[in-house]
Amino acid sequence: MIPKLVIVTEIIAPYRIPVFNALAERKEIHLHVMFLSENDASLRQWRVYKDEIKFPYEVLPSWRQRLGRYNLLLNRGVFSALNKIRPDAVLCGGYNYLASWEAACWARVHRLPLLLWSESTAVDKRRGHRVVEFMKRRFLSLCKAFVVPGRSALQYLHDLGISDERIFTAPNAVDSQLFAALAEQASREQAQVRGRLALPLRYFLYVGRLVQAKGVFELLEAYSQLDDKIRTAVGLVFVGDGADRSALTERASRITPGKIHFPGFVQREGLPEFYALADVLIFPTHSDTWGLVVNEAMSCGLPVIVTNVAGCVADLVQDGRNGFVVPPRNPSQLAASMARLAKDSGLRIEMGSRSTERVQAYSPAAWAEGLVKVMESVCARER
Repeated sequence: MIPKLVIVTEIIAPYRIPVFNALAERKEIHLHVMFLSENDASLRQWRVYKDEIKFPYEVLPSWRQRLGRYNLLLNRGVFSALNKIRPDAVLCGGYNYLASWEAACWARVHRLPLLLWSESTAVDKRRGHRVVEFMKRRFLSLCKAFVVPGRSALQYLHDLGISDERIFTAPNAVDSQLFAALAEQASREQAQVRGRLALPLRYFLYVGRLVQAKGVFELLEAYSQLDDKIRTAVGLVFVGDGADRSALTERASRITPGKIHFPGFVQREGLPEFYALADVLIFPTHSDTWGLVVNEAMSCGLPVIVTNVAGCVADLVQDGRNGFVVPPRNPSQLAASMARLAKDSGLRIEMGSRSTERVQAYSPAAWAEGLVKVMESVCARER
């Protein structure tokens, strides 16, 4: 009998649909996804790509309220939905929503395995709060097995005392083939694309929310430290939106010479045009469990500069080979890496090629394989 897996996760994020679709294609599992909300418009303006969904799913009734930096999301119908589906295992994408605890309670009552999709790392800024740490350890004690995206998250679970045989890796992935194909098309039409988007002939690229925690002010400071010749030749493009956009644009206006552009928020299908024409992607975050924009950029053949606190670094970025790894909040070291890539076109090409090769292993199919393995393991234990 084919086991049923229910995944409980927050929103219909565009980067999750390809991995769920890949899992739904596997004959070893019957997949059902329970979304707690369609989107969180207070953080991102993502389009909801329902037309691309190829797996059974439902969106639970919800009420959302943002209280400062905290996100309160309450749902109805968790128990009734699980009673209807009767899964053989439940995978929760976190423990910070009441619905996750309800799912954990349901799994315990029915003596079925609870799995945690854990992306936290040792440098995650959400760590350290006494209540959060208590809740985390309590939730972990309820879980039979854990799914992690890569090495940093795996090491973090090791540090919490979780044994190897209970941890399974499902590498974080985007639809690399889609990004590569759209980037190739943009490269063929680069004159038209550059004109339509008003892009500089060359530029450093940032993609993400325009908030202090993402390191955008340090990136701007690093750009200002480059010599005039580099800033005249190479611009800086911030793709995204966020609470600190006004402060960032005001500070950018003081930098001269330099070409600094703020195209605003761009939906998934528009991003490859920016990746295709850029010199390098820069991800200067202060703390991030992964950083899927790095997967996207590498799929489009870009070298990357990433801070060493990003969860993806241990898996995706080899310092000096397909990019550079720098400490967070250090504009001087960031500027040095930017200058090195700006001055050496051969190095950019070489590193970009290595990025393309390295990201191939981080595919939706590889993520699905990781989920199949964890289900085979926990279901075998329950027999």
